[in-house]
Amino acid sequence: MDYQTLLVEVGDDHIGTITLNRPEQLNTFDDMMARELDQAVWALEADPRVRAVIVKGAGKAFCAGIDIRAFAGKTACEYKDWAERMEKALQSIMTIGKPVVAQVHGVAAANGAGLVAASDLAVASEDAKIGYTAINVGLFCLGPAVPLSRVAGRKHALEFLLFGDLVPARRAYEMGHLNMVVPPAELETAARQYARRLAAKSPVALQLGKKACYVTGDMELHQAFEYMNEAFARLCTTQDAQEGVSAFLEKREPKWRGC
Repeated sequence: MDYQTLLVEVGDDHIGTITLNRPEQLNTFDDMMARELDQAVWALEADPRVRAVIVKGAGKAFCAGIDIRAFAGKTACEYKDWAERMEKALQSIMTIGKPVVAQVHGVAAANGAGLVAASDLAVASEDAKIGYTAINVGLFCLGPAVPLSRVAGRKHALEFLLFGDLVPARRAYEMGHLNMVVPPAELETAARQYARRLAAKSPVALQLGKKACYVTGDMELHQAFEYMNEAFARLCTTQDAQEGVSAFLEKREPKWRGC
């Protein structure tokens, strides 16, 4: 598929890469990019060559949020539809089975910060900044607050949301928003190596496990254990599980089939 606002590639290492490609607009979301990002996420989910996904931005920034030039003049219903379009890709990233790694440089603000939070893992340059900045223009990052509340504790999430500061990467790491912070020159390599480690795992185990973790996030304790035990039982019947155990006992590298 041809994209106008994205660059999408699939490498020989089983990694799919989505590059937000509106550098002159700091990769802010408009209707087209929001739609194309959602389409690209599902296209890579369906691609059998892909085992892990990297999302990054072209130019100076990862993503500076939503292009507010499209803000004015809507009814309440139109604003709701608009917000849903902007947040759809974030939901999709949290729904698909394949793990998604955000590669963050420059600024990740508002919906861009939400995109980082929605990604399963995040690697950032040490000079990057993360911020939920909508409060500074009389709005609030309500959509991005959903994934944020799941990756940061309540007080850290509210610190992000209520103050609207652009937080340095090291502080964002301390607040639970990032998995790794590296020097700028090492960002590309570090994110790729992170994704390659995921791509080397059993695809079926990785995807079943990711989905189960998201599904049980809001469940009551006993219900969550019951769901996880049923998922584990299903996983044990897969060819990858049999191969993984055999390879461990035979002291060799497993050959994953993804089923």
